[in-house]
Amino acid sequence: MNTIRPVSVERHFTKQTPGSVLYRCGNTVVLCTASLEERVPEWMAGRGKGWITAEYNMLPGSTPQRKPRERSGKVDGRTTEIQRLIGRSFRAIADLNKLGERSLTIDCDVLQADGGTRTASITGGMIALIDAVNSVFKGVPADRYPLSDSVAGISVGMVDGSPSLDLDYERDVRADVDMNVVMTGKRRFVEIQGTGEEATFDDTELAQLLSLSKLGIEQLNEIQKNALGSDWPW
Repeated sequence: MNTIRPVSVERHFTKQTPGSVLYRCGNTVVLCTASLEERVPEWMAGRGKGWITAEYNMLPGSTPQRKPRERSGKVDGRTTEIQRLIGRSFRAIADLNKLGERSLTIDCDVLQADGGTRTASITGGMIALIDAVNSVFKGVPADRYPLSDSVAGISVGMVDGSPSLDLDYERDVRADVDMNVVMTGKRRFVEIQGTGEEATFDDTELAQLLSLSKLGIEQLNEIQKNALGSDWPW
């Protein structure tokens, strides 16, 4: 299967942040908001650089069996790993010096989970991030704009012996090999997370999965461009 699931994007879904997107990918639904502060964490103060970070959360009703809320600062290992991935993905295409002493936080709240929540968070969060950056930097010369490229994420896997793109939950649990790929709009890799699920994979299968992921990223990049329209910065 070499097509992505149906995607819909609703920008400006909430009104309290400069960037907010309701992102649907098949039956996975994520609310991505981008908040901007005119300050940085204390450990970065005085350096003249900005900071971009992310938080990720699966809401209680996002799965068939209610997921307990993470309270009192207790965040499980999976959540920590995913929000670090999202933050790294955005910082990979940012010039923090051009951002100045400002902080951007992208919050990704999964309203409904059916596979690919981390990659949906990156793809939808990128749109919210651009809207937030544009609230300060729209119209500046290209050499002063703090983002150099876009970024998107997609899942791929070997399902029933064949490479498959954009796995929903049903295909994900059947996959012998599961991989998440994050790439820029210029087709440079940011991160590749791949593992065999009680299985192994060879060079040929790896090449097939990476080739399929590029196909998916190209489609997602076009969706991002179309969603932003004249606000697309490049």
